[in-house]
Amino acid sequence: MNDSIKKEWPLWEVFVRSKAGLDHKHCGSLHAADAKMAIQMARDVYTRRQEGCSVWVVQSEQIVASDPGDKDMYFDPAEDKVYRHPTFFQLPKEVDHM
Repeated sequence: MNDSIKKEWPLWEVFVRSKAGLDHKHCGSLHAADAKMAIQMARDVYTRRQEGCSVWVVQSEQIVASDPGDKDMYFDPAEDKVYRHPTFFQLPKEVDHM
């Protein structure tokens, strides 16, 4: 590789938790030199309107995902186990955020 060609910064996936939310949602991706820079850039790019209260970043190469071709193996067996669906459970009234 030619020394004059610059290496590209790693790609980071950005997840933001909204002020009213309980979970982080994927917002997008960005390139950054390190985790600290990725957090700062994610804050600037994805929470410009101050809608977030927490930001997660993870290098894209660290994410492991199932193969869409293996969908049946991972997800179809659960369809015959309806007792796993939350509709069979009564939640206490004190639990109002679920």
